[in-house]
Amino acid sequence: MMILPIAVEDVKREVKILRALTGHENVVQFHNAFEDSEYVYIVMELCEGGELLDRILSRKDSRYTEKDAAIIVRQMLKVAAECHLHGLVHRDMKPENFLFKSSKEDSPLKATDFGLSDFIKPGKKFHDIVGSAYYVAPEVLKRKSGPESDVWSIGVITYILLCGRRPFWDKTEDGIFKEVLKNKPDFRRKPWPSIGNSAKDFVQKLLVKDPRARLTAAQALSHPWVREGGDASEIPVDISVLSNMRQFVKYSRLKQFALRALASTLNEEELADLRDQFDAIDVDKNGSISLEEMRQALAKDLPWKMKEPRVLEIVEAIDSNTDGFVDFSEFVAATLHVHQLEEHDTDKWQVRSQAAFEKFDVDRDGFITPEELKMHTGLKGSIDPLLEEADVDKDGKISLSEFRRLLRTASMSSRNVPTPAGFRNSRKLP
Repeated sequence: MMILPIAVEDVKREVKILRALTGHENVVQFHNAFEDSEYVYIVMELCEGGELLDRILSRKDSRYTEKDAAIIVRQMLKVAAECHLHGLVHRDMKPENFLFKSSKEDSPLKATDFGLSDFIKPGKKFHDIVGSAYYVAPEVLKRKSGPESDVWSIGVITYILLCGRRPFWDKTEDGIFKEVLKNKPDFRRKPWPSIGNSAKDFVQKLLVKDPRARLTAAQALSHPWVREGGDASEIPVDISVLSNMRQFVKYSRLKQFALRALASTLNEEELADLRDQFDAIDVDKNGSISLEEMRQALAKDLPWKMKEPRVLEIVEAIDSNTDGFVDFSEFVAATLHVHQLEEHDTDKWQVRSQAAFEKFDVDRDGFITPEELKMHTGLKGSIDPLLEEADVDKDGKISLSEFRRLLRTASMSSRNVPTPAGFRNSRKLP
């Protein structure tokens, strides 16, 4: 029998992925692989508890209690976070691809079927369309996806666990894709009025169409709904936090100052996920991150292979008081998710960004002048290069709208995308 080279490469990639994830408690364990002239044999852990989908369908109204759903979701998020630190995207997270180790009710969940999974280079996107129609993220349909698509899929699964229905449904795949791209999930129909606000908030923050504003897997693990009953030590380092710190070095001095001002307007509750991340990096728990702790944290994002001089450069850029360490307020300024702040609560974003603006706008005339800029930053010499970056209309001062624009990163353009085909059908839920 003839085996196509592409099929061989697919199997080799899946074996490589399984090896990379070996030891994770929520991934089906890989033992070994063998091949002969016709077949490849992969020896894996035996999971006798069946698929998550079967358990959903066996429950009354195909629903889980909030507490039981949170336990399931926490395990899926841990898999996604671990994959993403390895530079991996699962790309086909659905109830059929999660197995229970045993038939016991409290059996651990195991992710399986990494056949569509792939490694992704830092800063790159996938342009092909893979997955299963009901669980596919909008950016996959737009042919520009990354790790965030796994989190969307977990959001869809969470919605199903809590209410027994899919958030996006139509009789045809074409119709499903249109629903995913254009419509929002229904949180008014029964049983949603009887489901807690924290659970709703969690699902809503995962099913955000803009991947930049969606919670990451590690952030989602810090959400109060998922975290209840969970151990804080389970929360891994967030790839987006590491990415934001690497990016902070590249920002202009003005943008760094603006982010520090914005960070100072947020309260502890709003910074809970970043506090978890800071604590995860601050290994000796002395309240500050040293160069060595930063090196260890950045080394966890495996595709980057960060070199020592670059780590020092990052610490020096974030360390605004130049004491050689990164404290929590400095950390927040470098790791804020600006798009999430704006997307999740527009009114709060307006208030927070204005409060940050007013830290510069001393006379409250609605503009940041060169004099105010020099006063706030303490920089000597010409302030013109800083001013030019934010002063879009070139009137010699910075307005509130220009300041908000500075805080945002470049936005992705939306475009019309042809409807994809070729999705594997999933078994039907009610």
